[in-house]
Amino acid sequence: MGKGYNARIASSPYIVGSFACIGGGLFGLDISSMSGVLDNNFYKNQFGNPGSSAQGAIVAAMPAGSFFGALLVTQLADRLGRKKSIMLASLIWVLGSILQCASVNRGMLVAGRVISGISVGISSTVVPIYQSEITAPAIRGHGRMFIRFGRSYINGKASFRIPWGLQMIPALILFVGMLFFPESPRWLLDRERDDEALTILADLHGGGDKNNELVRLEFEEIKQQVIFERTEGAKSYLDLLKPGNPRRVFLGCSLQMWSQLTGMNVMMYYIVYVFRGTGLTGTRSNLIAASVQYVLNVAATVPAIIYIDKWGRRPMLILGTLFMGFFLYLVGGLQARFGHWGVVDNSNVWVIEGHDSATKGIIVCSYLFVCSFAVTMGPVSWTYPAEIYPLKIRGKAVSLATASNWIFNFALAWAVPPGFEHIAWKTYFIFGTFNFAACVHIFFMFPETVGRTLEEVEDIFAAGHVYSAWAIGKEVGKKTLGDVVGHDKLHATESLEEKQSA
Repeated sequence: MGKGYNARIASSPYIVGSFACIGGGLFGLDISSMSGVLDNNFYKNQFGNPGSSAQGAIVAAMPAGSFFGALLVTQLADRLGRKKSIMLASLIWVLGSILQCASVNRGMLVAGRVISGISVGISSTVVPIYQSEITAPAIRGHGRMFIRFGRSYINGKASFRIPWGLQMIPALILFVGMLFFPESPRWLLDRERDDEALTILADLHGGGDKNNELVRLEFEEIKQQVIFERTEGAKSYLDLLKPGNPRRVFLGCSLQMWSQLTGMNVMMYYIVYVFRGTGLTGTRSNLIAASVQYVLNVAATVPAIIYIDKWGRRPMLILGTLFMGFFLYLVGGLQARFGHWGVVDNSNVWVIEGHDSATKGIIVCSYLFVCSFAVTMGPVSWTYPAEIYPLKIRGKAVSLATASNWIFNFALAWAVPPGFEHIAWKTYFIFGTFNFAACVHIFFMFPETVGRTLEEVEDIFAAGHVYSAWAIGKEVGKKTLGDVVGHDKLHATESLEEKQSA
């Protein structure tokens, strides 16, 4: 470990990238543990039986902290480095989990969730950057419900404190594990630590061989890009408005916005409310149905990880939004046709009663919706923004895109419980319409980036086609080592000739 990482681990980008995903998965832990306590009487009694607006505020505290964490990471990722930023985020998460687990009132609970949210904001921003900068272009895209079910058999306050406390374990594993992983070679080159960067690239992509063609190609491309962006790159957020940048910033921010407006986190956070509206009664039945949804969410992500670089970003996003909109309209339609206003658990709820087939249909459509997101928008919405920005603005631009995700997450988390309470089934039609709007936007404006190095993406955006992204050919931006080195030599020769003629 004299290099500061384990070379054997570094030689497998799948291991490095997958392990770093724990940082991005912290938010999923919160969704699982928080959604599981919404119908817990011990939780309700402890925190004063929060109404729809108060419960929305408690849930929204997490994405509120994430918004600020995503903005904070602009300084952390560029100054501390990607690796240390991920480690810091894991420690902040542990602190937030301790506060939540020990909370005795709403204020303490919200404070703990805000702190945990800061951790999620940092990790959800820096993890995609880290993964995009250490994995080869060809592979760049690549147990919680049991705890919830188990706690349903626990009586007392431990039934909600245990899940909140167990959230610390993955963060501690992440912190220790990152000690064995390398720093981003792009960040090292930007700090003029060329030898370290070349060594890491060789370990990652060349089996330790610094003369490997892929290694030399990436090293030369990154070095050229770093030199160019060091003189032309962003010094502040205002630089994101310089020519060539606004289009990419807009695409990254809008994709993160659409990922929230699909309604996925609504269906996950408030799954208890969704199934309660179908007439599904009983804590055990509700938990089993919700647990199946979480299993499907994880399982459907597997083919996305395997095939994301074969299917491409555009097809996954376009088909995903179409299917999600379709299934949400089915849910809303079934609710509108068979539901009515009623009282469930002392709450005014639009509920389906006496229509078993409609109840099952809504549950199945909810499952299919979650699968559609997990295999398409879920992974791509985090992969794509990190791929489209130049190195010098990547930290600021990705953080701004992620902040867009969290600000919409915050708004929806707070607004949806009152929405279910007042407009009921119309809520599903609203999110279904958002999905169809996203599909149109993606079709016209989002270019394909699959299989390209981060440097080759520059040529994709230089090709234009702002409103006809489908017209950008697959050959645009493709380079060989000879192209890169030859262009470098040609540029050096031209510069020498200019000096001699002067």
